[in-house]
Amino acid sequence: METTAARSIIKPTAAEQYVVPPPQYSYPVNQTPVGVGAMPAIVPWTTNLCGCFEDVPNCFITCLCPCITFGQIAEIIDRGSSSCGLSGALYALIMAVTGCQCIYSCAYRTKMRQQYNLQETPCNDFLLHCFCESCAICQEYRELKNRGFDPQIGWQGSIEKMNQGVVAPPPMQGGMRR
Repeated sequence: METTAARSIIKPTAAEQYVVPPPQYSYPVNQTPVGVGAMPAIVPWTTNLCGCFEDVPNCFITCLCPCITFGQIAEIIDRGSSSCGLSGALYALIMAVTGCQCIYSCAYRTKMRQQYNLQETPCNDFLLHCFCESCAICQEYRELKNRGFDPQIGWQGSIEKMNQGVVAPPPMQGGMRR
């Protein structure tokens, strides 16, 4: 009679063959490749550029007032070092004064791609934000949601939500005592 360990090494059972583990997203801060000189793999976006109808409320808000969605994205990408309100207000000011807010938002898309090793598709970030600003912002928002963040509650709220149920180990006593 073979053991379970030997059976799983040789050939998985029918039930084991069809089990698909859920996607695992590691904590996004300071992702460092393992090994000397190892480069992380470039991964595709989890949604298409024109997948705006996957999140209709966000699509609607982004089309009417992109500064709101942009501010939410910027706070998550900056890991809470900038606020949603400040980033959104700066975006609105640049849009009102120069009409070149795509330069500002393009920088955040580039930063996001670097943080998550995302492909630069279908074209470079600048052209994408110049000609498809709303679609690009919606895609970035959906990407963050798919990675476990909730841009509506910001960086701090998202981190608390991710860590919900995580219990810290008890403090260790120093040294050995008799």
